[in-house]
Amino acid sequence: MGRRRNLATHSLEATEASSVKNEPRAPNTLNDVIERRWSRRDFLKDGAMLLSGLALAPSVACVTTQVSNPRNARPRRTACDLFGPVDPSILDSVSLPDGFRAEVVLAWGDPILPGAPEFDWKHQSVEAQCGQFGYNCDFIAYIPLEATGDELERGLLCVNHEYSVGSMMFEGYKDRRDAFHRVTKEEADIERASVGHSVVEIRRTSDGWQPHKGALNRRISLYDTEIIFSGPVAGNPRLQTEFDPSGRKVIGTLANCSGGVTPWGTILFCEENINDYFSGDLPKSHEERERANFQRYGMHESPRYPHYRYEERFQLDKHPHEANRFGWVVEYDPMRPEVAPVKRTSLGRFLREASNCVLDQSGHVVVYSGDDDYFEYIYKWVSHRIFDPKTRSNNVDLLDSGDLFVARCEDDGSLEWVPLQHGFAGLTPEQGFVDQADVLLEARRAADIVGGTKMDRPEDVEPNPKTGRVYAMLTKNKYRSAENLDGSNPRANNQAGHVLEMIPPSKGEGVDHTSRQYTWDVFTLGGVQEGEHAPHENTLANPDNATFDRFGRLWISSDGTQDTIKTADGIWVCETEGPERAKMKRFVSVPIGAEATGPCFTPNEDTFFLAVQHPGHHRKSSVASSTSRWPHGDPERPPLPAVIAIRRKDGSPITL
Repeated sequence: MGRRRNLATHSLEATEASSVKNEPRAPNTLNDVIERRWSRRDFLKDGAMLLSGLALAPSVACVTTQVSNPRNARPRRTACDLFGPVDPSILDSVSLPDGFRAEVVLAWGDPILPGAPEFDWKHQSVEAQCGQFGYNCDFIAYIPLEATGDELERGLLCVNHEYSVGSMMFEGYKDRRDAFHRVTKEEADIERASVGHSVVEIRRTSDGWQPHKGALNRRISLYDTEIIFSGPVAGNPRLQTEFDPSGRKVIGTLANCSGGVTPWGTILFCEENINDYFSGDLPKSHEERERANFQRYGMHESPRYPHYRYEERFQLDKHPHEANRFGWVVEYDPMRPEVAPVKRTSLGRFLREASNCVLDQSGHVVVYSGDDDYFEYIYKWVSHRIFDPKTRSNNVDLLDSGDLFVARCEDDGSLEWVPLQHGFAGLTPEQGFVDQADVLLEARRAADIVGGTKMDRPEDVEPNPKTGRVYAMLTKNKYRSAENLDGSNPRANNQAGHVLEMIPPSKGEGVDHTSRQYTWDVFTLGGVQEGEHAPHENTLANPDNATFDRFGRLWISSDGTQDTIKTADGIWVCETEGPERAKMKRFVSVPIGAEATGPCFTPNEDTFFLAVQHPGHHRKSSVASSTSRWPHGDPERPPLPAVIAIRRKDGSPITL
């Protein structure tokens, strides 16, 4: 067929038999799983249990790192010694260690485009919101620019806006359900304009970080941004609609959760909970495979957002292909605001949390992602083409051709990346997959068929730039029972989540991210459940987003700790190697009701950006009843989702 083979250590034919198997697993207690997992490892006798929740034994020896530090020339400190304690209380404020400060850089409604008005929450308009910073900020990328004049630093903040909450945006509603049923068309339009993505130039002077209405500023929204499709699914009949008979362009992007940055400096952001936007059922005449597709992606009669009442394209009975046009990775160039964003269909379609890139030593680009739902999968994508470090323009369409894989973890600690490739392991016309476009469009169902490991809500999946190991944040799974445990998901009723460590094989001076064969460890179990280690003030629960510093320390954000360990969500940091591996230290607590998202360092690591999402929000909250008035403290105004910048008061790097 002329199709490139995947970058495998073994051929597809040689491994097909092992890839098809998906035998049920028998462990039924946490101790059973740990015993089965670790009794097969030669180094168990040298390991020891590290207690942070339950942190499993280290796989590598302690590595002592000392770097040049022109400020004080001291050896770098471990994560536990970087700063003092942070109280695990629930307050309507940002809590930090002594010696640190936080400032709000951008908040919902801040004008970012020329001509945009100052924010007036009681007199909002679509036109204003299209030029203002969006709602519920999530993923953050910082792209450095050259500083001039009195600027100490200058760059672009690229920020996702995941979803809107009408009851927290407009006055007069008693809760989210009330707003869902009563919002006006204008308010629904404002909500669509408030989600998507913002690009904002920011500058740091002696007065701190400030936004600037620079020429590169941009708003990408669900309301009016035209986005084009590329790759194997572009133009496919299953993307064609009355509004776009070509199947090659779509208005807007939605449910933009996390993302990533490519080696050539473009931004990737993901479309996650697409099923919350569409209502209705497919016409009875519609083909059966589309019904299976919609069921697998959770399309239902009762969406979370009211757009279908005013925007006909969100009505599945009238426009059944529209939902297929969402659930993709969007790429755009922050240095070229005039160029339309692109949905890269080669990467596959699912409720994707993140798209984190690593440049393999072979020159191929590898993208890791999680599908953020219960019993969903971890994915890897490997490019066919080699990255060109000399000519940026040669990488423009690099993400249009590659191979998609799903992770399958065995109880003995082995991990196989199983190809999602048409014709392989049951991905055939008999199963409804006519070609590779069908496989990519229905990646979830394809992963079911080839036997991927069903995970406990995979969210961020981040490669460690120092060690090459890959860490998946598994937030929770309250539906996992003792009968369906497996080695990589070892806890029934997993309310507090865990972190999975995936280990590529060594190759030369690094690791091989293109290999089909990895191993895995449970890096840490979040929180504390019945019969487990007693809690302490630095217990991490419900890991969500993550980032790494230059030393390979892991910085993890949480989502849900108010429900599990009864403290505010925030940021934890830990070592990934050595005697303090997986020992957590709380760095930040965010305001009541808020979620900490999008952790991101500046290159010199003197600033830590963090998104504070949905402060004071719960299902029954409204502007009037909200428990939060962060960050302004004004009881007459709604709380504001915002991006904050955290720095040491003495200006030194956070990580030293």
